Amino acid sequence: MPVNITSIKTSSNGVWQGDNPLNFAFPLLIVQTTLILVVSRFLAFLLKPLRQPKVIAEIVGGILLGPSALGRNQNYLHAIFPQWSTPILESVASIGLLFFLFLVGLELDLSSIRRSSKHAFGIALAGISLPFICGIGVAMVLRNTIDGLDQVGFGQFLVFMGVALSITAFPVLARILAELKLLTTHVGETAMAAAAFNDVAAWILLALAVALAGNGDGDEHKSPLISLWVLLSGVAFVAFMLIVIRPAMKWVGHRCSPEHDVVDEAYICLTLAGVMVSGFMTDLIGIHSIFGAFVFGLTIPKGGEFAERLIERIEDFVQGLLLPLYFASSGLKTDVAKIRGLEAWGLLGLVISTACAGKILGTFAVAMMFVMPVREALTLGVLMNTKGLVELIVLNIGKEKKVLNDECFAILVLMALFTTFITTPTVMAIYKPARGTSSSTHRKLRDLATTESSKGKLRILVCLHGPGNVPSLISLIESARSTKKSPLKLYVMHLVELTERSSSIIMVQRARKNGLPFINRFRHGDTVYGAFQAYGQLGRVSVRPTTAISPLSNMHEDICHVAEIKRVTMVILPFHKQWKGEGDESMENLGHGWRGVNQRVLKNAPCSVAVFVDRGFGSGAQTPGPTATVAQRVCLMFFGGPDDREALELGGRMAEHPAVEVTVIRFVERDGFESNGVLLRPSSTKSGEKSYSFSTAKMNLETEKELDETVVTEFRSKWDGVAQYVEKVASNIVDEVLGIGQSGDYDLIVVGRCRFPSTMVAELADRQAEHTELGPIGDVLASSHHGVVSSVLVIQQHDSAHDEELPASKISHTDHEEMANDVV
Repeated sequence: MPVNITSIKTSSNGVWQGDNPLNFAFPLLIVQTTLILVVSRFLAFLLKPLRQPKVIAEIVGGILLGPSALGRNQNYLHAIFPQWSTPILESVASIGLLFFLFLVGLELDLSSIRRSSKHAFGIALAGISLPFICGIGVAMVLRNTIDGLDQVGFGQFLVFMGVALSITAFPVLARILAELKLLTTHVGETAMAAAAFNDVAAWILLALAVALAGNGDGDEHKSPLISLWVLLSGVAFVAFMLIVIRPAMKWVGHRCSPEHDVVDEAYICLTLAGVMVSGFMTDLIGIHSIFGAFVFGLTIPKGGEFAERLIERIEDFVQGLLLPLYFASSGLKTDVAKIRGLEAWGLLGLVISTACAGKILGTFAVAMMFVMPVREALTLGVLMNTKGLVELIVLNIGKEKKVLNDECFAILVLMALFTTFITTPTVMAIYKPARGTSSSTHRKLRDLATTESSKGKLRILVCLHGPGNVPSLISLIESARSTKKSPLKLYVMHLVELTERSSSIIMVQRARKNGLPFINRFRHGDTVYGAFQAYGQLGRVSVRPTTAISPLSNMHEDICHVAEIKRVTMVILPFHKQWKGEGDESMENLGHGWRGVNQRVLKNAPCSVAVFVDRGFGSGAQTPGPTATVAQRVCLMFFGGPDDREALELGGRMAEHPAVEVTVIRFVERDGFESNGVLLRPSSTKSGEKSYSFSTAKMNLETEKELDETVVTEFRSKWDGVAQYVEKVASNIVDEVLGIGQSGDYDLIVVGRCRFPSTMVAELADRQAEHTELGPIGDVLASSHHGVVSSVLVIQQHDSAHDEELPASKISHTDHEEMANDVV
C-alpha cells in the first residue's frame, strides 16, 4: 500500500512498546547498510582470486538484493527495501558519491595531463570518438526497439548513450594496473594518461547531456535557451573555480605544508564544507551536484601534505561505507527480468560488442599508428575499455533524469559489469611482461673480488619504507662505498603497500615520478629521493629511484625482478622494526606483512641480501665522507661459512673507506670443544616460525674451513694496519655477542646469516627464536629485549645450493657416524 513519506518517523520506541524498527527510517537504514556491506564484502572475497575490482562485487550484490533475485520475494522486498526508503538510502549514498567525486577530481592532475605525450592524447581521442559514434548508432537501434524510449528527447538520449559507451573509469583502471604490476610500464603510463584525458572529456560531455536532459520529461516546448543558460552557467562556474578558488586552495595547501606546521583542522573542515557548497551550486545551476564536487577537487594542489591528509580523512568512510550503498542502489534499481525475450538479450549482446569493439579497435588502431607493438596496442585497448565506477554514475543520472527506462538501464548496467569483469583476465592472458629470474645467475660481493670486475660498477638495490629509513641507509651505503675500487651504482626502491584503500593519486603520482624503467627525475619536496640525489652528487655514486606498488604478499617479486634486470650484486632490506629514538623500547613494529616480504626476498633473490636493523646508525655522527676523520666504528663478527665470508668481503670494502674504522672479531673454538661438538640434522617437528632454518646442502666441512682460512688470511694481509683483527675464544657465544652489542663501542655490527653454521653457532639451533630470518647471531643482536645499542647488518651470500632450508635439531658428535646421511 502507498506510504506518505512525510509520516515516516526517524526512530522507533522499540519492540517492547510494539514498534517494528523496520517501519522507521533510521533503524531500517542501519539494516540496509549492514546487509549491503556484508553481501558486497562476501562477494568481494569470492571474486578476489579473479582479481576483480571491488565495484563489481558491490553492483552484483545490489542486483542480488534487488528485484532480479531476492527481491522476487515481495515480502522481503517490502520489509527490507520498501518503496518509501529509496529516497533516504539514495540521499545517504549520494553524500558518499559527492565526496567520492571530490576524490576523483583530487586524483586528476591537470598539469600532468598537459605534460602528457601526444600519443596519450591521440589514443584518448580515438578511445572517445569512435565509441561515441558507435553509441549514437546503438541509440538509434535501442530507441526504435525498446518500448518507451521514443518518448525521451532525441538529443539527450544520443548524448547519454555516447557517453555511456565511451567512458573509461580512471580510479578502477589505476587499481587494475597496480594489481597487475603494469602501472610503471609503458602500457600503464600511456593508459593512465589517456584515461585522464578521457575522464575530463567524459565529464564535459555528461554535463552537456544533463543540461540537454533538463527534467527528462521530453518536453518539446522547452526553450533551447534554457539548456544554453545551463551550459553557460556551468562554464562560468568552472572558470570561477579555476581562476579564483584554485589559487586560494593553493595558498591553503602551502599553509598546511610541513615547513609551516601541522595541517590545521579548520582548513580541513573548510574544504569539506566547500565540497558541499560546490555541489549545491551546480545543482542550483541545473547540472548534477557531483560536478561541483569534481571541479572543486581539481582546485586542490596535488601531491602535498594537505591532499594526503584530505584523502586519509575522507577515503575510508566514503569508499568503505557510503559508496557501496550507491553502487548497491544501482543494483537494486536493476531488474534483469526486464530484459525479456531473444530480442532484448540480442540488444544486450549488441551493446556489449559495440562498446568493446569501439573502444578496443579505436585505441588499437591509433596505437598501431604510433608504432606500438601489437600486443601492447591490444592490451591498451582492453585497459581503456574499463568501465565501473564512473559508468554507473552516468547511468544513474540518466535514469534519474528519465532518459533511460528500466530495460535500457538494466542492459547498460550489465554491459558495464561485463566490460569491467573481462579487463583483468584478458590483460593477463595477452600481456605478460617478463618477470622471471634466471636460475643461472650468481651474484655476490665475492665475485667482484675474484674477477676483473673492478672496471665495472658495484650495483646495490636499497629498499626503504619511507623517509625514516633514509639517513641511516645513506650512512650505510657511504660506509660500504669503495673510494678506490669499482664505482657504485645505487638503485633506490620505495616500497609502497597496495591496499584496498590505496588512492590512485598516490599510486599514479609516485609511479609517474619514478617508475620502471628507472628515471633519474626528482620533484621538489620529495624528501626520500631528494636526499639520495644530494648524496649521489657528493661522490662517485649514480642514483636511480623507483617505486614498488604491490600487495605485501607479492612485493618480493618486484624487488627480485629489479635485482635481476639491473644485475645488482646485493639487495639491502630494512628490518620490519623501525628505530624511533633512544632505547629499544622505541622500536616500532611495522607488521608481520613486511617481515614476510623480507623472508621471501631472502629465499628468492638472485643475488646476495642484507637485512639492516637500524638503531640510529649515522645519527650520532656525521655521514662519513671521503676526506672525513673516523666517523663510524664497524665490528664484523666472523664464525665461518659462506655468509660470514660474504660479510668479510663487505668488511674489506668498508675498511678501504678512510672514515670507517673496521674491527674483525673472529670467534674460534676452544681446545677440545670441536671433538665434543654438535652437528645438525633436519627436524620435521620444529616450526619454521620459531626455529632457525639451516641449509640442507651437503658440504665438505674441511673444504669450508680451508675457504674460511683463505679469506681471513687474504683480509689480514690486505688490510693489515688499516683494520683491526681480534680472535676470541668464546665459552658462551650468546653472552659474548651480547656483550659486544651492549657495549656501545661500535655503531654497526656486521654478521652472516649462518645458514651453514660452524660448530659454535650450531649450539644455538635449539634456542627459542624471535626473528628466524636473521639466523642465530643476527637474532640475538636484533632482539628488542637484550639492550643492544648498535645497528646490525645481517648478510646472506647468494648461492643456489643453499636455497633449500629446513629447521634443524642438534645431534651429538658421538651419534654423527650413525646419522651421517642426515647431517645438514
